[in-house]
Amino acid sequence: MTGSLRPAVFFDRDGVLNRACLRDGKPYPPQTLEEFEIVPDARESLTKLKQLGFLLIVVTNQPDIARGTQSQALIDEIHARLKSELPIDDLLVCPHDDRDACDCRKPRPGLLLNAARRYGIDLNRSFLVGDRWRDIDAGHAVGCATIMIDFAYKEHGPTQEPGWRVHSLADAVSRIRDSVISPKAS
Repeated sequence: MTGSLRPAVFFDRDGVLNRACLRDGKPYPPQTLEEFEIVPDARESLTKLKQLGFLLIVVTNQPDIARGTQSQALIDEIHARLKSELPIDDLLVCPHDDRDACDCRKPRPGLLLNAARRYGIDLNRSFLVGDRWRDIDAGHAVGCATIMIDFAYKEHGPTQEPGWRVHSLADAVSRIRDSVISPKAS
């Protein structure tokens, strides 16, 4: 690899780029293509980050594959829509459940480390945007700045506080832009 390492923004999928389906205060992935809805400001928000030179990579846990409650075909359809409608560079998936003890299921950092090797990413100049504790803990594990879109889910929080708590993807992108344009103001 030649040249310097590039910064990236890592995004969780459900609850960040598309709406999570809430049941009893907890987020779940869409169970059908009809339930899948990209958040309204996603395209515009991600385009702003591309203009700043960031690689945009989705890192998502999809344990329903291992649990047998969601088909790989549906996951593939959802990901095809994300790739066709949003300016993302790659989409990395962990299909395992906690009991599999893999390195790629967030909060473990395997997906982020894999992307860093594959694309020459400087993790210390990168950001992770997520809506759950697992996302934030994974970002902290590799030295990324972390931004939590806080929907006050009924689950415990991250082991370390995120760098920022925001209420939307657009807010997260504003924080990233501000920290890049005027780093001392962030």
